[in-house]
Amino acid sequence: MSRREMSTSPTPESGRAAKRLRREHLTPESFKNGVFLAPMVRSGALPTRLIALKHGATLVWGPEVVDKAILHAERVVDPLTGVVSYNGKSRAIFTTHPVEKPYLIYQIGSASPELAVQAAKTVIQDVSGIDLNCGCPKPFSTHAGMGAALLTNPDLLCDILTALRKELPSEIAVSAKIRLLPTQEDTKKLVERIIRTGVSALTVHCRTRNMRPREAALIERLKEIVEFVQGLGVDIAVVGNGDCQGWEDAKRIKKLTGASSVMVATAAESNPTCFSPTPLVDLETTLIPSYLRMSKYLDNHWALTKFCISQFKAPRTERSKSEAHEYKSKIIAAKGYDGLTELVGSWSGEADFAEVVSAIQLRRPRPLTIEDSPVGSEISELHAAPNGESCSTEEDPSISTPPDRPNPEPPTSCAPLGLSTILRMPLPAVITGSDALTPSPTPKAVTP
Repeated sequence: MSRREMSTSPTPESGRAAKRLRREHLTPESFKNGVFLAPMVRSGALPTRLIALKHGATLVWGPEVVDKAILHAERVVDPLTGVVSYNGKSRAIFTTHPVEKPYLIYQIGSASPELAVQAAKTVIQDVSGIDLNCGCPKPFSTHAGMGAALLTNPDLLCDILTALRKELPSEIAVSAKIRLLPTQEDTKKLVERIIRTGVSALTVHCRTRNMRPREAALIERLKEIVEFVQGLGVDIAVVGNGDCQGWEDAKRIKKLTGASSVMVATAAESNPTCFSPTPLVDLETTLIPSYLRMSKYLDNHWALTKFCISQFKAPRTERSKSEAHEYKSKIIAAKGYDGLTELVGSWSGEADFAEVVSAIQLRRPRPLTIEDSPVGSEISELHAAPNGESCSTEEDPSISTPPDRPNPEPPTSCAPLGLSTILRMPLPAVITGSDALTPSPTPKAVTP
């Protein structure tokens, strides 16, 4: 709950209130050729979203909010900053600011068409789109039939999306975010049903429900899904999510898969300036002090601010690893903003916020473009000898597992964009001395 006096009326017309950026409502085209901030619980706080927008994020997703939670919240407006808070009993459940509205997608966790519509109508005056979470594998989401549990209940999933599209104003975009199903065929069947509900975009997290973030995303499966959607003749943006490192890396994924846009999660959690072609380094001096000042000015809950900063990580040129660790330790040990004056200097949060607002308002379109070259030819040429025979066993770096992530599953024959069947055939354990990695076990069924 904010410490300042709030108004339950709309943002007051005062000289201090931020101007709303004039922009047409989101359309299917708005979800194309962009790089998006993924919905992340805790990490997707308002200050992080604003920093992402300042540094080039095309659209930003808010953290998932369960439908019933927002229905019992009170909407209040800070007369000083213009921040809109949906407050629960002890703290804000969701906060936003008018400057981000043209780019903000609100994500709902729901297992009920009726509750999803009510929740969406509660916040539509402050957002530009509503996204249904169909991929979160965490128990807090799946135990009630929400999140990834919807992947096994496509009828309910599509009923929710259909209801949202029918009941919400046409200027509010409706989208969904899913995970891959175990088989490509089942994934395509689900995708077809979803795009028939009238959504403007579909985000595909290229991991299955059982896969963890440390396991490499199955980006190579997305190309076939994109081509499948295009073959249906429906003007729907397909957004790829999984292991993207930022703006420049998004070009690689877009080129490899043909995805309309790319969504960034973990890399943005580490450095929300990754949406810039030249992300900030030395965050202890270039980002964290201003992030703290702005967070205090916006009355961002201290626990959220501390958590977000604890995740920040980028290359360092000015401080050693031990110095950076000591710097963060002081922040993590602090009980609130007031104990950090030594680290931030003067608390000029209003100036930091004004700079961010100005940068967002002066934004110009920056579409994500790639060089014109067919992806398929790159893969085939890599493994073709001059006489036309396959001779190379070196994996294409564009689809290889990142060095810090293990292979999530043993190779499968004839996988989309994969190597030849012979090259991908796992060797027997008697030869290698070890068995191939196996997928995570399937959890018990979740009852909606």
